[in-house]
Amino acid sequence: MVSVNKGKWDRAIPIEDVHSFNLRWLTECRRVLKPNGTIFVSGTSHNIYSVGFAMQTLGYKILNDIAWYKVNPSPSLSCRYFVHSTETILWARLSPRARHTFNYEDMKAEGDPVPGKQMHSLWRIQPPTRHEKRYGKHPTQKPEALLERIVRAASNPGDVVLDPFNGSGTTGVVAARLGRAYVGFDIERDFLALSTKRIQDELQGA
Repeated sequence: MVSVNKGKWDRAIPIEDVHSFNLRWLTECRRVLKPNGTIFVSGTSHNIYSVGFAMQTLGYKILNDIAWYKVNPSPSLSCRYFVHSTETILWARLSPRARHTFNYEDMKAEGDPVPGKQMHSLWRIQPPTRHEKRYGKHPTQKPEALLERIVRAASNPGDVVLDPFNGSGTTGVVAARLGRAYVGFDIERDFLALSTKRIQDELQGA
């Protein structure tokens, strides 16, 4: 048995406060989102239902609920639950009438589960590799392959990608790799330093 400390943000707080926070930051994302832009939000059962309800309350149009299947998830240490092997990713645009970027042909060529066929909303992607954690670990770090798919699907070279919860900087690494501009912020200075190293490596081809 090990202690899992994800940081101050993961401590138990009233659901009303969680939902109020989700409404605030999703409102700010609406303010800066371009008409053809979209937003992806990942989460688990403690938060994702509030996020979805907040999106609908604010007028977003939810396009897909994507299930990221982690393929090789961590075991259930308590042995009192099923193994948590998925995360939900909500993909949404500004409104029902908005037109959004979707690089359909690229996603179809890549396919999942079958290349050349329409991509399903169940994505089979391994957790982050050891190399992706070479400068340190983040408790909720996402794999680069996951963010690559998201960025390639919904943006084009030269577009701006925003991540208001920068974490370990995976979104920034992928944005640099794919020729997108990137803006990210986080309240933890140590993770910002980790992110800077990872993004610099990507820009230098390390």
